[in-house]
Amino acid sequence: MDRTERFYKIHRLLTQRRLVTRDQFLQELEVSRATFKRDLEYLRDRMNMPIVWDRDQGGYRLDEDAPQAHLFQLPGLWFSAEEIHALLTMEQLLERLQPGLLGAQVKPLRNRIRRILDSGDFKAEDLTRRIRILQMGVRPVDPDNFQAISSALLSRRRLRIDHYRRARNETLSRDVSPQRIVFYRDNWYLDAWCHLRQALRTFSVDAIGNATVLAKRAREITDATLDEHLGAGFGIFSGRAAHTAVLRFNPVRARWVSRETWHPDQDGSFELDGAYVLKVPYSDSRELVMDILKYGADVEVLAPAELREQVREQLDAAASTYKR
Repeated sequence: MDRTERFYKIHRLLTQRRLVTRDQFLQELEVSRATFKRDLEYLRDRMNMPIVWDRDQGGYRLDEDAPQAHLFQLPGLWFSAEEIHALLTMEQLLERLQPGLLGAQVKPLRNRIRRILDSGDFKAEDLTRRIRILQMGVRPVDPDNFQAISSALLSRRRLRIDHYRRARNETLSRDVSPQRIVFYRDNWYLDAWCHLRQALRTFSVDAIGNATVLAKRAREITDATLDEHLGAGFGIFSGRAAHTAVLRFNPVRARWVSRETWHPDQDGSFELDGAYVLKVPYSDSRELVMDILKYGADVEVLAPAELREQVREQLDAAASTYKR
């Protein structure tokens, strides 16, 4: 690692561990004693980092009471992969929301994110030009409907919506109590209590038309109930997980899938030949089947038999489409 990166790592170690021994520094930084000594001198003398040697505890720490403590500042900011992804995603998400969804409220927030990006070693313009976050399958949302949904959600009012059910090609009017808005796989969803069905439902926001805020108070559902009902299934489909899919990926595909998170409660293990067996809980198989199909011959459904049959039927139907 280069010198600037070492400076940040020294600061992070001191901040996280409070006390760091010389050997721990040398091991983490992978440098010689002489290099470490020069780094300490530079940080103390040039950058006013209040590093002190604690003789009693046998390590280095930051002296928060030192007169120069308030003067210390690192020259710029390095972002981790997670941080840069979060910032750029927020910036692009807010750009997509403009101008109709949140209006003038969005601009100061976007400017603040740009200033955070500019505070690093590189300009925000360079970061957004050189680092791309690609989105696929984005479905446009009506700004007025989104605004009505957001208003009802935060003011805890009921909504009357015209919901277009794509599978049946029909529109159904219903009153709902909005609970939360979810941004999932580049699209917006509304978790709500449906007063027509007397149950929790998840609605794709782009399929909602004529959203109207009602005067009646929304029914409150606890976070625990929402998480249990809407978070236990696979993907966006709700319901308590009642099944466990057992999927076997071949050794080549396993190199990718073994590092992926399909579900918070998943379980995975390697076989002797390098194949990877992934166990995923689910309630509704629709989204899971779609995810399985995209791996083609690289995956086999071992269980349950019902899921295996669903995937086989889809593969047979796809193959028949290409028969001459």
